[in-house]
Amino acid sequence: MESKVIAMQQEQGQARRLLVAGFAALSLATAFVFAQVTVVHAQERPETFADLAEQISPSVVNITTSTVIAGRTGPQGLLPEGSPFEDFFNDLERGPGQGPGSQRSSALGSGFVISEDGYIVTNNHVIEGADEILIEFFPGGEPGVPAELIGTDPNTDIAVLKVDLDGLPYVTFGDSNDVGARVGDWVMAMGNPLGQGFSVSAGIVSARNRSLQGTYDDYIQTDAAINRGNSGGPLFNMDGEVIGVNTAILSPNGGSIGIGFAMSSAVVTNVVDQLIEFGETRRGWLGVRIQDVTPDMVDAIDGLDLARGALVTDVPAGPAEDAGMLSGDVIVNFDGIEIEDTRELVRIVGNSPVGKEVPVEVLRNGDTEQLTVVLGRRETSEAVAFPASSDVEEAPETSDILGLSLSEITPELSEQYGLDIEAGLVITAIDGASEAASKGLIEGDVITEAGQQAVTTVAELEGRIQEAKDGGRKSILMLVRRGGDPRFVALPLDE
Repeated sequence: MESKVIAMQQEQGQARRLLVAGFAALSLATAFVFAQVTVVHAQERPETFADLAEQISPSVVNITTSTVIAGRTGPQGLLPEGSPFEDFFNDLERGPGQGPGSQRSSALGSGFVISEDGYIVTNNHVIEGADEILIEFFPGGEPGVPAELIGTDPNTDIAVLKVDLDGLPYVTFGDSNDVGARVGDWVMAMGNPLGQGFSVSAGIVSARNRSLQGTYDDYIQTDAAINRGNSGGPLFNMDGEVIGVNTAILSPNGGSIGIGFAMSSAVVTNVVDQLIEFGETRRGWLGVRIQDVTPDMVDAIDGLDLARGALVTDVPAGPAEDAGMLSGDVIVNFDGIEIEDTRELVRIVGNSPVGKEVPVEVLRNGDTEQLTVVLGRRETSEAVAFPASSDVEEAPETSDILGLSLSEITPELSEQYGLDIEAGLVITAIDGASEAASKGLIEGDVITEAGQQAVTTVAELEGRIQEAKDGGRKSILMLVRRGGDPRFVALPLDE
Protein backbone atom coordinates (compact mmCIF):
# COMPACT_ATOMS: atom_id res chain seq x y z
CA MET A 1 0.00 0.00 0.00
CA GLU A 2 2.85 2.29 0.90
CA SER A 3 4.54 1.62 -2.45
CA LYS A 4 1.34 2.59 -4.29
CA VAL A 5 1.16 5.89 -2.38
CA ILE A 6 4.78 6.65 -3.21
CA ALA A 7 4.18 5.78 -6.87
CA MET A 8 1.15 8.04 -6.97
CA GLN A 9 3.16 10.88 -5.38
CA GLN A 10 5.92 10.36 -7.92
CA GLU A 11 3.37 10.49 -10.77
CA GLN A 12 1.81 13.67 -9.33
CA GLY A 13 5.23 15.29 -9.00
CA GLN A 14 6.09 14.41 -12.59
CA ALA A 15 2.74 15.85 -13.75
CA ARG A 16 3.43 19.05 -11.84
CA ARG A 17 6.88 19.32 -13.43
CA LEU A 18 5.38 18.79 -16.88
CA LEU A 19 2.72 21.40 -16.18
CA VAL A 20 5.30 23.95 -15.00
CA ALA A 21 7.45 23.22 -18.03
CA GLY A 22 4.43 23.69 -20.28
CA PHE A 23 3.62 27.08 -18.77
CA ALA A 24 7.24 28.13 -19.14
CA ALA A 25 7.28 27.09 -22.79
CA LEU A 26 4.00 28.93 -23.40
CA SER A 27 5.36 32.07 -21.74
CA LEU A 28 8.50 31.94 -23.89
CA ALA A 29 6.43 31.43 -27.02
CA THR A 30 4.16 34.33 -26.09
CA ALA A 31 7.15 36.56 -25.38
CA PHE A 32 8.63 35.58 -28.73
CA VAL A 33 5.38 36.48 -30.51
CA PHE A 34 5.26 39.86 -28.74
CA ALA A 35 8.88 40.45 -29.68
CA GLN A 36 8.07 39.64 -33.30
CA VAL A 37 5.10 42.06 -33.28
CA THR A 38 7.30 44.79 -31.85
CA VAL A 39 9.90 44.22 -34.54
CA VAL A 40 7.26 44.29 -37.28
CA HIS A 41 5.88 47.61 -36.01
CA ALA A 42 9.35 49.09 -35.75
CA GLN A 43 10.07 48.11 -39.32
CA GLU A 44 7.12 50.23 -40.53
CA ARG A 45 9.33 53.30 -40.10
CA PRO A 46 11.03 54.11 -43.41
CA GLU A 47 14.56 52.74 -43.49
CA THR A 48 15.55 55.59 -45.82
CA PHE A 49 13.96 58.57 -47.58
CA ALA A 50 16.59 58.51 -50.31
CA ASP A 51 14.53 56.71 -52.97
CA LEU A 52 11.56 59.00 -52.45
CA ALA A 53 13.73 62.12 -52.45
CA GLU A 54 15.43 61.02 -55.66
CA GLN A 55 12.05 60.41 -57.29
CA ILE A 56 10.42 63.78 -56.52
CA SER A 57 13.33 66.23 -56.19
CA PRO A 58 13.34 67.21 -59.90
CA SER A 59 9.85 68.72 -59.48
CA VAL A 60 10.90 71.07 -56.65
CA VAL A 61 12.19 74.53 -57.57
CA ASN A 62 13.97 77.47 -55.96
CA ILE A 63 12.36 80.86 -56.53
CA THR A 64 14.26 84.14 -56.57
CA THR A 65 12.35 87.42 -56.74
CA SER A 66 13.58 90.96 -57.05
CA THR A 67 11.82 94.25 -56.45
CA VAL A 68 12.86 97.84 -57.00
CA ILE A 69 12.19 99.80 -53.82
CA ALA A 70 12.58 103.42 -52.94
CA GLY A 71 15.91 104.14 -51.31
CA ARG A 72 17.69 107.12 -49.92
CA THR A 73 18.98 109.75 -52.32
CA GLY A 74 22.69 110.47 -52.15
CA PRO A 75 25.21 109.86 -49.36
CA GLN A 76 23.17 111.63 -46.71
CA GLY A 77 25.21 113.57 -44.18
CA LEU A 78 28.36 113.37 -46.30
CA LEU A 79 27.68 115.84 -49.10
CA PRO A 80 25.63 119.02 -49.20
CA GLU A 81 22.45 118.95 -51.26
CA GLY A 82 23.16 119.90 -54.88
CA SER A 83 26.80 118.89 -54.71
CA PRO A 84 28.30 118.00 -58.12
CA PHE A 85 29.42 114.67 -56.61
CA GLU A 86 25.87 113.74 -55.55
CA ASP A 87 24.92 112.06 -58.87
CA PHE A 88 28.19 110.11 -58.85
CA PHE A 89 27.47 108.61 -55.44
CA ASN A 90 23.84 107.93 -56.41
CA ASP A 91 24.97 105.87 -59.41
CA LEU A 92 27.30 103.83 -57.21
CA GLU A 93 24.55 103.19 -54.69
CA ARG A 94 21.74 102.38 -57.15
CA GLY A 95 23.54 100.42 -59.78
CA PRO A 96 22.91 100.80 -63.49
CA GLY A 97 19.39 101.03 -64.91
CA GLN A 98 17.69 102.11 -61.69
CA GLY A 99 15.79 105.31 -61.09
CA PRO A 100 16.79 108.06 -58.70
CA GLY A 101 16.81 106.89 -55.08
CA SER A 102 15.80 103.30 -55.98
CA GLN A 103 17.34 100.04 -54.84
CA ARG A 104 16.76 96.43 -55.84
CA SER A 105 15.73 93.98 -53.13
CA SER A 106 15.88 90.19 -53.53
CA ALA A 107 14.03 87.39 -51.78
CA LEU A 108 14.16 83.60 -51.88
CA GLY A 109 11.49 80.94 -51.64
CA SER A 110 10.43 77.53 -52.89
CA GLY A 111 7.82 75.99 -55.16
CA PHE A 112 6.94 72.85 -57.10
CA VAL A 113 5.92 71.93 -60.63
CA ILE A 114 2.40 70.50 -61.02
CA SER A 115 2.22 70.03 -64.80
CA GLU A 116 4.42 68.99 -67.68
CA ASP A 117 3.88 72.34 -69.40
CA GLY A 118 5.28 74.43 -66.55
CA TYR A 119 2.66 75.44 -63.97
CA ILE A 120 4.29 76.03 -60.58
CA VAL A 121 2.71 76.47 -57.14
CA THR A 122 4.21 78.61 -54.38
CA ASN A 123 3.14 81.00 -51.60
CA ASN A 124 1.70 84.40 -52.40
CA HIS A 125 4.04 86.06 -49.89
CA VAL A 126 7.05 84.64 -51.77
CA ILE A 127 6.28 86.58 -54.97
CA GLU A 128 4.08 89.43 -53.72
CA GLY A 129 5.18 92.77 -55.19
CA ALA A 130 7.98 91.20 -57.24
CA ASP A 131 9.10 92.85 -60.46
CA GLU A 132 11.01 89.77 -61.59
CA ILE A 133 10.55 86.08 -60.76
CA LEU A 134 13.25 83.56 -61.66
CA ILE A 135 12.98 79.79 -61.30
CA GLU A 136 15.93 77.54 -60.57
CA PHE A 137 15.31 73.87 -61.24
CA PHE A 138 16.92 70.93 -59.48
CA PRO A 139 20.71 70.78 -60.04
CA GLY A 140 21.26 69.80 -63.64
CA GLY A 141 18.05 71.48 -64.79
CA GLU A 142 17.40 74.90 -66.31
CA PRO A 143 18.84 77.82 -64.23
CA GLY A 144 17.28 81.28 -63.93
CA VAL A 145 14.13 80.73 -66.00
CA PRO A 146 11.74 83.73 -65.98
CA ALA A 147 8.26 82.96 -64.66
CA GLU A 148 4.91 84.57 -65.42
CA LEU A 149 2.50 85.22 -62.56
CA ILE A 150 -0.82 83.52 -63.37
CA GLY A 151 -2.79 84.41 -60.24
CA THR A 152 -2.71 84.79 -56.47
CA ASP A 153 -5.01 84.19 -53.53
CA PRO A 154 -3.93 86.16 -50.43
CA ASN A 155 -6.66 84.45 -48.36
CA THR A 156 -4.85 81.10 -48.56
CA ASP A 157 -1.41 82.54 -49.39
CA ILE A 158 -1.23 80.57 -52.65
CA ALA A 159 0.16 81.72 -56.01
CA VAL A 160 0.49 80.01 -59.40
CA LEU A 161 3.36 80.73 -61.80
CA LYS A 162 4.09 79.55 -65.34
CA VAL A 163 7.39 78.96 -67.15
CA ASP A 164 7.71 78.55 -70.90
CA LEU A 165 9.09 75.00 -70.86
CA ASP A 166 7.70 71.60 -71.82
CA GLY A 167 8.39 68.06 -70.67
CA LEU A 168 9.04 69.05 -67.05
CA PRO A 169 8.99 66.48 -64.23
CA TYR A 170 6.03 67.23 -61.99
CA VAL A 171 4.20 65.99 -58.90
CA THR A 172 0.52 65.53 -58.15
CA PHE A 173 -1.64 66.46 -55.19
CA GLY A 174 -2.75 63.81 -52.72
CA ASP A 175 -5.79 63.83 -50.43
CA SER A 176 -4.84 65.59 -47.20
CA ASN A 177 -7.86 64.02 -45.53
CA ASP A 178 -6.87 60.46 -46.43
CA VAL A 179 -4.41 57.82 -45.23
CA GLY A 180 -0.88 59.20 -45.37
CA ALA A 181 -1.86 62.54 -43.85
CA ARG A 182 -3.07 61.32 -40.47
CA VAL A 183 -1.59 62.52 -37.20
CA GLY A 184 1.54 60.42 -36.76
CA ASP A 185 2.09 59.64 -40.45
CA TRP A 186 5.53 60.27 -41.93
CA VAL A 187 5.95 63.30 -44.21
CA MET A 188 8.82 64.94 -46.05
CA ALA A 189 9.42 68.65 -46.76
CA MET A 190 11.55 69.97 -49.58
CA GLY A 191 12.71 73.47 -50.47
CA ASN A 192 15.33 76.19 -50.27
CA PRO A 193 15.80 76.96 -46.55
CA LEU A 194 17.83 80.08 -45.77
CA GLY A 195 19.07 80.15 -49.36
CA GLN A 196 21.01 76.92 -48.94
CA GLY A 197 19.58 75.32 -52.06
CA PHE A 198 17.69 72.07 -52.35
CA SER A 199 17.17 70.50 -48.93
CA VAL A 200 15.11 67.61 -47.60
CA SER A 201 13.71 67.23 -44.09
CA ALA A 202 11.44 64.56 -42.64
CA GLY A 203 9.05 64.29 -39.72
CA ILE A 204 5.48 63.38 -38.91
CA VAL A 205 2.09 65.03 -39.07
CA SER A 206 1.83 66.59 -35.61
CA ALA A 207 -1.73 67.93 -35.85
CA ARG A 208 -4.51 68.63 -38.33
CA ASN A 209 -6.95 71.46 -39.10
CA ARG A 210 -4.84 74.20 -37.54
CA SER A 211 -5.91 77.83 -38.00
CA LEU A 212 -3.56 80.83 -38.21
CA GLN A 213 -6.31 83.48 -38.22
CA GLY A 214 -7.17 83.14 -41.91
CA THR A 215 -10.74 82.70 -43.11
CA TYR A 216 -10.02 79.48 -45.02
CA ASP A 217 -7.21 78.09 -42.86
CA ASP A 218 -6.79 74.33 -42.82
CA TYR A 219 -3.14 73.79 -41.93
CA ILE A 220 -1.26 70.56 -41.38
CA GLN A 221 1.19 70.94 -38.50
CA THR A 222 4.47 69.03 -38.83
CA ASP A 223 7.76 68.68 -36.99
CA ALA A 224 9.67 68.27 -40.27
CA ALA A 225 12.20 71.11 -40.27
CA ILE A 226 10.82 74.18 -42.07
CA ASN A 227 12.79 77.44 -42.16
CA ARG A 228 12.75 80.73 -44.00
CA GLY A 229 13.06 79.98 -47.68
CA ASN A 230 10.99 76.80 -47.38
CA SER A 231 7.85 78.90 -47.97
CA GLY A 232 5.94 77.64 -50.99
CA GLY A 233 7.66 74.27 -51.03
CA PRO A 234 5.80 70.94 -50.95
CA LEU A 235 5.01 68.66 -48.02
CA PHE A 236 4.93 65.09 -49.33
CA ASN A 237 3.35 61.91 -48.03
CA MET A 238 5.26 58.66 -48.42
CA ASP A 239 3.67 58.04 -51.83
CA GLY A 240 5.31 61.18 -53.21
CA GLU A 241 2.04 63.13 -53.33
CA VAL A 242 1.79 66.74 -52.21
CA ILE A 243 -0.53 66.98 -49.20
CA GLY A 244 0.42 70.52 -48.20
CA VAL A 245 2.23 73.74 -49.14
CA ASN A 246 4.77 74.80 -46.50
CA THR A 247 3.75 78.27 -45.39
CA ALA A 248 4.69 79.28 -41.86
CA ILE A 249 6.55 78.34 -38.69
CA LEU A 250 5.99 79.09 -35.03
CA SER A 251 9.29 80.18 -33.57
CA PRO A 252 10.64 82.57 -30.92
CA ASN A 253 13.92 83.02 -32.79
CA GLY A 254 13.04 82.76 -36.49
CA GLY A 255 14.39 79.21 -36.85
CA SER A 256 12.70 75.83 -36.84
CA ILE A 257 11.70 74.46 -33.44
CA GLY A 258 9.59 71.66 -34.89
CA ILE A 259 6.32 73.56 -35.30
CA GLY A 260 5.69 74.18 -38.99
CA PHE A 261 2.47 74.64 -40.94
CA ALA A 262 1.52 73.59 -44.47
CA MET A 263 -1.76 74.62 -46.09
CA SER A 264 -3.60 71.36 -46.78
CA SER A 265 -4.07 70.11 -50.32
CA ALA A 266 -7.83 69.94 -49.65
CA VAL A 267 -7.79 73.75 -49.78
CA VAL A 268 -4.94 74.29 -52.23
CA THR A 269 -6.18 72.12 -55.11
CA ASN A 270 -9.41 74.07 -55.50
CA VAL A 271 -7.58 77.41 -55.35
CA VAL A 272 -4.96 76.30 -57.89
CA ASP A 273 -7.59 75.05 -60.33
CA GLN A 274 -9.42 78.38 -60.20
CA LEU A 275 -6.25 80.46 -60.56
CA ILE A 276 -5.23 78.47 -63.63
CA GLU A 277 -8.70 78.66 -65.20
CA PHE A 278 -9.71 82.21 -64.28
CA GLY A 279 -6.58 83.94 -62.95
CA GLU A 280 -8.53 84.59 -59.73
CA THR A 281 -10.63 82.76 -57.16
CA ARG A 282 -14.39 82.37 -57.46
CA ARG A 283 -15.70 81.24 -54.09
CA GLY A 284 -19.21 80.35 -53.15
CA TRP A 285 -21.14 82.90 -51.08
CA LEU A 286 -24.07 82.10 -48.81
CA GLY A 287 -24.87 85.68 -47.84
CA VAL A 288 -25.20 85.57 -44.05
CA ARG A 289 -23.43 86.82 -40.99
CA ILE A 290 -22.82 84.04 -38.50
CA GLN A 291 -21.30 83.29 -35.12
CA ASP A 292 -20.44 80.17 -33.16
CA VAL A 293 -23.00 78.62 -30.82
CA THR A 294 -21.50 78.77 -27.33
CA PRO A 295 -22.40 76.38 -24.48
CA ASP A 296 -24.30 79.09 -22.62
CA MET A 297 -26.60 79.53 -25.64
CA VAL A 298 -27.74 75.90 -25.81
CA ASP A 299 -30.47 76.27 -23.17
CA ALA A 300 -31.77 79.40 -24.90
CA ILE A 301 -32.19 77.80 -28.34
CA ASP A 302 -35.14 75.43 -28.85
CA GLY A 303 -34.21 71.99 -30.15
CA LEU A 304 -30.44 72.35 -29.62
CA ASP A 305 -28.83 69.67 -27.46
CA LEU A 306 -25.20 70.84 -27.61
CA ALA A 307 -23.03 73.70 -28.86
CA ARG A 308 -22.81 73.03 -32.59
CA GLY A 309 -23.70 74.65 -35.88
CA ALA A 310 -23.49 78.26 -37.07
CA LEU A 311 -25.91 80.82 -35.65
CA VAL A 312 -27.20 83.29 -38.24
CA THR A 313 -27.05 86.87 -36.95
CA ASP A 314 -28.05 88.75 -40.09
CA VAL A 315 -29.41 87.98 -43.57
CA PRO A 316 -28.94 90.73 -46.19
CA ALA A 317 -30.35 90.62 -49.69
CA GLY A 318 -28.69 87.63 -51.34
CA PRO A 319 -28.75 83.83 -51.73
CA ALA A 320 -29.70 83.00 -48.14
CA GLU A 321 -32.54 85.53 -48.05
CA ASP A 322 -33.86 84.23 -51.38
CA ALA A 323 -33.89 80.72 -49.88
CA GLY A 324 -35.91 81.87 -46.86
CA MET A 325 -33.17 81.85 -44.22
CA LEU A 326 -33.80 84.03 -41.15
CA SER A 327 -31.78 85.67 -38.44
CA GLY A 328 -31.71 83.29 -35.48
CA ASP A 329 -31.59 80.14 -37.63
CA VAL A 330 -28.88 77.68 -36.67
CA ILE A 331 -27.24 76.08 -39.71
CA VAL A 332 -26.62 72.46 -38.73
CA ASN A 333 -26.05 70.84 -42.13
CA PHE A 334 -24.71 72.24 -45.40
CA ASP A 335 -24.66 70.15 -48.58
CA GLY A 336 -24.89 66.93 -46.56
CA ILE A 337 -22.09 67.85 -44.16
CA GLU A 338 -22.78 68.26 -40.44
CA ILE A 339 -21.60 71.73 -39.34
CA GLU A 340 -19.62 71.94 -36.11
CA ASP A 341 -18.80 75.66 -36.09
CA THR A 342 -18.60 78.80 -38.23
CA ARG A 343 -15.03 78.14 -39.37
CA GLU A 344 -16.05 74.83 -40.91
CA LEU A 345 -19.07 76.37 -42.63
CA VAL A 346 -17.06 79.24 -44.12
CA ARG A 347 -14.46 76.84 -45.51
CA ILE A 348 -17.06 74.50 -47.03
CA VAL A 349 -19.07 77.33 -48.60
CA GLY A 350 -15.90 78.93 -49.98
CA ASN A 351 -14.86 75.67 -51.62
CA SER A 352 -18.28 75.24 -53.25
CA PRO A 353 -18.85 76.28 -56.89
CA VAL A 354 -20.59 79.56 -57.65
CA GLY A 355 -24.17 78.91 -58.80
CA LYS A 356 -24.45 75.50 -57.14
CA GLU A 357 -27.82 74.54 -55.63
CA VAL A 358 -27.08 73.42 -52.08
CA PRO A 359 -29.44 71.80 -49.55
CA VAL A 360 -29.16 73.51 -46.17
CA GLU A 361 -30.71 72.29 -42.93
CA VAL A 362 -31.45 74.88 -40.24
CA LEU A 363 -32.88 74.71 -36.75
CA ARG A 364 -35.67 77.28 -36.30
CA ASN A 365 -37.82 77.62 -33.18
CA GLY A 366 -37.20 74.00 -32.26
CA ASP A 367 -38.06 72.61 -35.69
CA THR A 368 -35.82 71.54 -38.56
CA GLU A 369 -36.27 73.42 -41.83
CA GLN A 370 -34.93 72.27 -45.21
CA LEU A 371 -33.80 75.08 -47.52
CA THR A 372 -32.19 75.15 -50.97
CA VAL A 373 -29.65 77.92 -51.57
CA VAL A 374 -28.19 78.91 -54.95
CA LEU A 375 -24.71 80.15 -54.03
CA GLY A 376 -23.48 83.54 -55.19
CA ARG A 377 -19.88 84.67 -55.64
CA ARG A 378 -18.13 86.01 -52.57
CA GLU A 379 -15.62 88.24 -54.36
CA THR A 380 -18.37 90.35 -55.95
CA SER A 381 -21.14 90.09 -53.35
CA GLU A 382 -19.59 90.30 -49.89
CA ALA A 383 -19.89 94.08 -49.63
CA VAL A 384 -23.70 94.03 -49.82
CA ALA A 385 -25.15 96.52 -47.33
CA PHE A 386 -27.14 95.25 -44.35
CA PRO A 387 -30.47 97.05 -44.19
CA ALA A 388 -31.77 98.35 -40.89
CA SER A 389 -35.33 98.36 -39.63
CA SER A 390 -37.23 101.65 -39.90
CA ASP A 391 -39.91 101.13 -37.25
CA VAL A 392 -39.56 103.45 -34.27
CA GLU A 393 -41.91 104.34 -31.45
CA GLU A 394 -42.62 107.97 -30.72
CA ALA A 395 -42.65 107.72 -26.90
CA PRO A 396 -39.43 106.10 -25.71
CA GLU A 397 -39.50 103.83 -22.68
CA THR A 398 -36.62 103.16 -20.28
CA SER A 399 -36.05 100.37 -17.77
CA ASP A 400 -33.39 98.44 -15.84
CA ILE A 401 -33.38 94.77 -16.89
CA LEU A 402 -30.78 92.04 -16.26
CA GLY A 403 -28.20 94.59 -15.10
CA LEU A 404 -28.82 96.83 -18.11
CA SER A 405 -30.32 100.31 -18.30
CA LEU A 406 -32.26 100.28 -21.55
CA SER A 407 -34.01 102.92 -23.62
CA GLU A 408 -35.79 102.96 -26.92
CA ILE A 409 -33.76 104.75 -29.57
CA THR A 410 -34.17 108.51 -29.82
CA PRO A 411 -32.46 111.04 -32.12
CA GLU A 412 -30.46 112.24 -29.12
CA LEU A 413 -29.22 108.74 -28.27
CA SER A 414 -28.45 108.06 -31.94
CA GLU A 415 -26.26 111.16 -32.04
CA GLN A 416 -24.66 110.40 -28.65
CA TYR A 417 -23.67 106.83 -29.54
CA GLY A 418 -23.31 107.25 -33.31
CA LEU A 419 -26.07 104.72 -34.01
CA ASP A 420 -27.09 103.75 -37.53
CA ILE A 421 -29.94 101.54 -36.25
CA GLU A 422 -33.43 102.98 -35.99
CA ALA A 423 -35.23 100.31 -33.95
CA GLY A 424 -34.25 98.41 -30.82
CA LEU A 425 -33.22 99.04 -27.23
CA VAL A 426 -30.00 100.93 -26.61
CA ILE A 427 -27.90 100.21 -23.51
CA THR A 428 -27.41 103.52 -21.70
CA ALA A 429 -25.72 102.08 -18.59
CA ILE A 430 -24.53 98.71 -17.36
CA ASP A 431 -23.89 97.14 -13.95
CA GLY A 432 -20.18 96.27 -13.91
CA ALA A 433 -20.87 93.22 -11.73
CA SER A 434 -23.59 91.84 -13.99
CA GLU A 435 -23.39 88.86 -16.29
CA ALA A 436 -24.08 91.23 -19.19
CA ALA A 437 -20.87 93.13 -18.42
CA SER A 438 -18.88 89.89 -18.26
CA LYS A 439 -20.21 89.01 -21.72
CA GLY A 440 -18.66 92.18 -23.10
CA LEU A 441 -21.78 94.34 -23.50
CA ILE A 442 -21.14 98.09 -23.32
CA GLU A 443 -23.01 101.38 -23.45
CA GLY A 444 -24.22 102.12 -26.95
CA ASP A 445 -24.89 98.49 -27.85
CA VAL A 446 -28.38 97.96 -29.27
CA ILE A 447 -30.56 94.92 -28.51
CA THR A 448 -32.74 94.14 -31.54
CA GLU A 449 -33.95 90.62 -30.71
CA ALA A 450 -34.71 88.60 -27.60
CA GLY A 451 -35.75 84.97 -27.62
CA GLN A 452 -35.18 85.09 -31.40
CA GLN A 453 -37.97 87.63 -31.84
CA ALA A 454 -37.63 91.32 -32.67
CA VAL A 455 -37.93 93.78 -29.79
CA THR A 456 -38.49 97.51 -30.26
CA THR A 457 -39.92 98.41 -26.84
CA VAL A 458 -39.09 97.66 -23.24
CA ALA A 459 -42.50 96.02 -22.84
CA GLU A 460 -41.70 93.61 -25.67
CA LEU A 461 -38.40 92.66 -24.04
CA GLU A 462 -40.09 92.07 -20.70
CA GLY A 463 -42.63 89.88 -22.48
CA ARG A 464 -39.88 87.80 -24.13
CA ILE A 465 -38.17 87.35 -20.76
CA GLN A 466 -41.39 86.24 -19.09
CA GLU A 467 -42.09 83.76 -21.92
CA ALA A 468 -38.62 82.28 -21.43
CA LYS A 469 -39.17 81.92 -17.70
CA ASP A 470 -42.60 80.35 -18.21
CA GLY A 471 -40.96 77.88 -20.60
CA GLY A 472 -38.52 76.81 -17.90
CA ARG A 473 -35.50 78.43 -19.54
CA LYS A 474 -32.52 79.55 -17.49
CA SER A 475 -31.25 82.06 -20.06
CA ILE A 476 -32.46 84.17 -22.96
CA LEU A 477 -30.74 84.72 -26.30
CA MET A 478 -30.37 88.36 -27.34
CA LEU A 479 -29.19 89.78 -30.66
CA VAL A 480 -26.93 92.74 -29.98
CA ARG A 481 -25.62 95.16 -32.61
CA ARG A 482 -22.52 97.30 -32.26
CA GLY A 483 -21.51 99.56 -35.12
CA GLY A 484 -23.70 97.53 -37.46
CA ASP A 485 -22.10 94.21 -36.53
CA PRO A 486 -24.53 91.75 -34.90
CA ARG A 487 -23.81 88.98 -32.42
CA PHE A 488 -25.92 86.78 -30.14
CA VAL A 489 -25.42 86.81 -26.38
CA ALA A 490 -27.10 84.48 -23.87
CA LEU A 491 -27.94 86.20 -20.57
CA PRO A 492 -29.08 84.25 -17.49
CA LEU A 493 -32.57 85.01 -16.20
CA ASP A 494 -33.23 86.16 -12.66
CA GLU A 495 -34.61 83.44 -10.38
